[in-house]
Order: sequence, then C-alpha cells, then structure tokens
Amino acid sequence: MLNYFIVFATGFIAATLLPAQSEAVLLGMLHLSQQSAMLLVLFATVGNVLGSVLNWWLGTQLERFKERSWFPVSEQRLVQAQDYYQRYGSWILLFSWLPIIGDPITFVAGVLRERFYRFLILVSLAKGGRYVLISLAYVYAQA
Repeated sequence: MLNYFIVFATGFIAATLLPAQSEAVLLGMLHLSQQSAMLLVLFATVGNVLGSVLNWWLGTQLERFKERSWFPVSEQRLVQAQDYYQRYGSWILLFSWLPIIGDPITFVAGVLRERFYRFLILVSLAKGGRYVLISLAYVYAQA
C-alpha cells in the first residue's frame, strides 16, 4: 500500500509547479515492487490529475493571489501559456503531460475559466496515457 501512496504523492507533486520525477518513481516501483502495474499506473494518474486540478483551481483564483510573493508563475510565463492556450483552444490540454509547459497550461486553463469537465477529461487522457505508455514500454523492455 505504501508504494501506491508514493506514486500517488509523487504524481501529485509533479503535476504542480514543484519539481518531481513521477515517471522515474513509477518505473522504479514497477521494477522493484510486486504491486500491480495497473494499480501503480492508476494511482500515479490520479495523483497527477489531482495535482493538475489544483493548478486549475489556483488559476481560477489568480486575481486573489497574483500579488503574493509565493505565487508560483511569472508574468512572462503566464502570458506565454495564455497565448498558446488561446491559439490552440482546450485541445492544448492534451500536452499537459509535457515537462516545463504542461503545468502552466493547466494553470492557464483555470485562469481562462476552462470548463472543469472538459479540463478533467483532456488532462486525464493526457496524463494517464503517458503513464500507460511508460509502463508498457517498461514491460516490453523486460520481455
């Protein structure tokens, strides 16, 4: 059970603007653990999606928090992410799994008031798909 919590927590942290390597943790758990690969992927995905939901919520609260010193997004990065988001629409959320740009995209979705159900579906597909592909690559590499 601890392994599931670890991949969940790492997935959550990695989806926020804090640095973490959820893919490496998932691969390590797949290699070292006797736990179900499907459950490890599920817990990593749920944690990662919930971390993105936190980003989305923070984006919806931008006006209340943007003047605070701890606010995690610079003005330049926010403008860049808004430009991408407005250019490509909500489909850009399918790239939320990417390093560097993925987390700000989920934040900007909140700033731009993306509908939550659409946000949740697209981010879940993107983040879950990434973990599924990583775990399948690992399993086939072991065979």
